[in-house]
Amino acid sequence: MKKRPFLQTSYFYGLATAIVSGTLILRARGDVKPISEVNWLDVMSEGGMVILAFFWLALLLRSRPAGRVTRLLAFGLCAIVFSWSMDFMDEFIRMPSTLIWHNWLESMPIPIALILLSIGIYHWHQEEIAISAQMVKRERYFREHRLFDKLMPVGGGAYLKKQLKLSLAESKKNQQPLALIAIDLDDFNVINRLYGIKEGDHILQLVCQLLLLNLRDKDLICRLAGDRFVILLHDTDEAEAKQLSQDLQHAVASFAYRTQESQQRVYLTATTAITMAKRDDSDSLIKRLNQLLSQRKQTAAPVI
Repeated sequence: MKKRPFLQTSYFYGLATAIVSGTLILRARGDVKPISEVNWLDVMSEGGMVILAFFWLALLLRSRPAGRVTRLLAFGLCAIVFSWSMDFMDEFIRMPSTLIWHNWLESMPIPIALILLSIGIYHWHQEEIAISAQMVKRERYFREHRLFDKLMPVGGGAYLKKQLKLSLAESKKNQQPLALIAIDLDDFNVINRLYGIKEGDHILQLVCQLLLLNLRDKDLICRLAGDRFVILLHDTDEAEAKQLSQDLQHAVASFAYRTQESQQRVYLTATTAITMAKRDDSDSLIKRLNQLLSQRKQTAAPVI
């Protein structure tokens, strides 16, 4: 957002008009003091205050976006500048002692300025609280984004452990079953060896999409490592988990991929394992799931 110079803002024109009008009113009712009667120490002190208030106003308008809070603070500072300017002009113009209203030009704007500044600072404080909340939310998003897998749009192992801890606590609190499925592509290292890492990564991305299409909205899939995925099933009993596990195996077995360079068809199979959360923590649960999967793979016959 481009900022206009302070001298081109309506605040400056309005303030200049008010100061000139106030000065003309004082001049019309009073007399100019001779130089010998001017207290130069007061002139420097009060003139310095006016310059500082102008500086605060210019700095405010340069550093803040336009809006309600900026207007409140700017009007409050304008009132202070006007009041101190009238006090400054009083050093050069002598007013009749019988005239009492001229003091109002100096004193009346101050309480108005303080009220406006107080309201503006309160809303500024509220703004800062809202901005801090947004920053915390954004920081959390980027922190979790770093836990996502680099190859596909699902969480990695660290994200799985984090979500598993939350799910275990929620499952215990709500007395709901929590199931985990591990799915591992059989002999996927052969595909990498035959067709290259790039082709293998592309197949993994497609398999991940395939698994996502076969999951429920409440399920969470993460890539634990290599070609192994883990699916977190909230509020799911063992029978439902087994059925879902079989569905995923069938989906992978039905998948046919044609390599980009040699145009050969590649078929996949997968081994799955299921475990139910009991009194485990996240680490022991994943460890038990991996052990079950290893046992299943030792007894399964890989087919490519």
